[in-house]
Amino acid sequence: MKRLKKNQNRMIFGVCGALGAYFHTDPTIIRILFLISILFFGSGLLLYLILAIVIPSDSHAN
Repeated sequence: MKRLKKNQNRMIFGVCGALGAYFHTDPTIIRILFLISILFFGSGLLLYLILAIVIPSDSHAN
């Protein structure tokens, strides 16, 4: 089973990079979706912060 872990592709906390690697998609698309969710729905920021706390860091990332 594939694990969700923060990786080197990070801008703030590495959440979008981790989701992009997990779903085999560009992290920029995930970042845009989070931005749209924050601007129009307001729930994206809360979800991002929860994921930043919950997703473990990759042991190989510096």
